[in-house]
Amino acid sequence: MTSEKTKSGAQWGKHESWRIMKNVLVISVAFMVFYTAFNGAVNLQSSIHNEAGLGMAPLAAMYGGVLFSSFFLPIVIIKWLDTKWTIPFCMVAFMPYIAAQLFPSFYTLVPAGILAGLGSAPLWCSMCTYIATVSEAHSKMSKVSADALLARHLGQFYMVFHINQVWGNIISSVVISTGGNKAAVTHMNATLIPELCGANFLPSADAGKALQEQPPQKIQTLAGIFLACMVGAIIIVAIGVDSPKRYKTDRNSKSNASGLALLAVTMKLLIEPNQLLLLVISIFIGLQQGFVTADVTVAFVSCAIGPGTVGYVMMAHGLADAFGCAVTGLLAKLIGRVRLICCAVCVNTALYVTMLSWRPHLEEEFVVYVIAIVAGVCNSVWLVQINAYYGSLFPGREEPAFATFRLFESIGFIITFSISPYLRTSSKVYLLFCTMVLGSIGYFIVEYRQRRVKQMYAVTKGTAKGCDNKAFNM
Repeated sequence: MTSEKTKSGAQWGKHESWRIMKNVLVISVAFMVFYTAFNGAVNLQSSIHNEAGLGMAPLAAMYGGVLFSSFFLPIVIIKWLDTKWTIPFCMVAFMPYIAAQLFPSFYTLVPAGILAGLGSAPLWCSMCTYIATVSEAHSKMSKVSADALLARHLGQFYMVFHINQVWGNIISSVVISTGGNKAAVTHMNATLIPELCGANFLPSADAGKALQEQPPQKIQTLAGIFLACMVGAIIIVAIGVDSPKRYKTDRNSKSNASGLALLAVTMKLLIEPNQLLLLVISIFIGLQQGFVTADVTVAFVSCAIGPGTVGYVMMAHGLADAFGCAVTGLLAKLIGRVRLICCAVCVNTALYVTMLSWRPHLEEEFVVYVIAIVAGVCNSVWLVQINAYYGSLFPGREEPAFATFRLFESIGFIITFSISPYLRTSSKVYLLFCTMVLGSIGYFIVEYRQRRVKQMYAVTKGTAKGCDNKAFNM
């Protein structure tokens, strides 16, 4: 393989392809280690903070920060630091949130949550941009298309990244379970479990009765482990990732527009009928993911079984979600996207009926795992299929389309975390069901509209072809 000189003067030698794959692997491992800590902490928020709203308010504030940062911060920070150094810089923004667990209050957790939200968009944007840059350089070396290599490298990234659900939840469960894993209600009266937990659970009224306060030593241990993981991730990127200047190419990114320009394009997209029809289903996807984190973990797991089980349940949920993301594309090819969405609606409905009718019991702990696994598989279908549909529905405008999807998905998270302390689990399940039905109707209308457009195009094309043939035969 001939070597090629970059603009920075570095040589692309015969082993450069392996070096690029090393960079992708190092970034993947760093994100896996980093989110081992962050997701491990987030999954416990509603279970370890008994004060009403203390666990959820910072998460709502965090996604509010994500909304702002998505439009205004990534381009500015990446131009300032470049893609490599943006990653550790933004990782530091998450660390105060973990440290604030040592002194939990609205005055410490909410500002720390906002700061983490501000760092989220530049963090992920810099990762995607770095991988896109090395993929184009790899393409020039291997003569394989840049798009194919980008898909391959991102697939490798997410394969490693999803392992964070295993390690983070194992760490949290082992630490919390040390010295006992009983729910507070079992210390009073086991018959209270069906009355307080599950669909009847109201965080603002029942958290003090149903959740056992965790010793400060356990929280300190968790915070120390998670902070060490974050520091380790920062060191991994700083030492193990090559500068993007090594692979500087002539690629013209579509992201060169300013944050205000991207915001203007996105706002213009919002008034289009297809986008308006997909608005509710996009919010539903955020609502459902937030519901699992904020409500299933506390109402069905911590309340009835114990907070030490939260990590194991969320690990099962994360693995089911990852598995579903891997196979949902194949299923869509086999049975079609519309049929797959119909299956998701039916399975989700059965899941909601189970949550409303089943009452948690210590003897039926396996049901909680079934609920988490089914919710993970359903979420993978909604997330992958609707996300991909945005890309095919708005060709040439993928960036603002995906930004819009993330915008409304984040709104779903904000709604869930904001209302979680003040509504019973049953009310939230009804809200999820109604949102799913309305969103699915909007989605099916879009599918119908697109099918009509294709049919009209086919008829018009056929008529034009027939007229050409007729003119030719005259």
